[in-house]
Amino acid sequence: MPHPPEQKQSTHERILEAAGGLFRQKGFLGTSVDTVMRAAGLTVGGFYAHFGSKQALLIESLQRIMSRQRVDWPQGLEDLKGAEWLSHLVRRYLSRAHRDAEVPVCALPAVLSDVVRGDADLKEALAHELNLTAETFARHLPSDERASARERALATYALCVGTLTLAKATAGTAVSDELLKAARRVAMLAADSSSPGDSGSTP
Repeated sequence: MPHPPEQKQSTHERILEAAGGLFRQKGFLGTSVDTVMRAAGLTVGGFYAHFGSKQALLIESLQRIMSRQRVDWPQGLEDLKGAEWLSHLVRRYLSRAHRDAEVPVCALPAVLSDVVRGDADLKEALAHELNLTAETFARHLPSDERASARERALATYALCVGTLTLAKATAGTAVSDELLKAARRVAMLAADSSSPGDSGSTP
């Protein structure tokens, strides 16, 4: 007897939730389907009732990670603009607490290298989610002759994720803290020069 749709959806969510936690710690390629299903408290044989392949799980997980990030990262900053919005956003992400969390808050530093080695569909999913993130961030940033709001959004995102990846890779060394501080400072210098009317604090 087939399971009711609500039960199947609940099980699907359990698999994605388990996969998300494992991907944060081990990356995509370091996590097997068997490990995901055990973490979800399910049998391996049930996997293919929900996903056609591991690649399909990776794509849906990446979409889930980035869609959640678009909500969680700027939460509470909806009414801010320009340098003030950027200051809060960058400081929130590029923090020691974020870098040192036992279970990473952001999965991207752990999975992006796997996407580089992944199939075209996985890269396309990343590009699609990145476009949505850029659109969301650009609503809070100015455009002028030096750079568009979209360009500023993409550059801010790249600066944050790239810096956190390097800071994690060098954790325990002096340069790790230096990376966080330098990126926060440079982000605010760029914001101040692009929107002189806004007030933002210096790291």
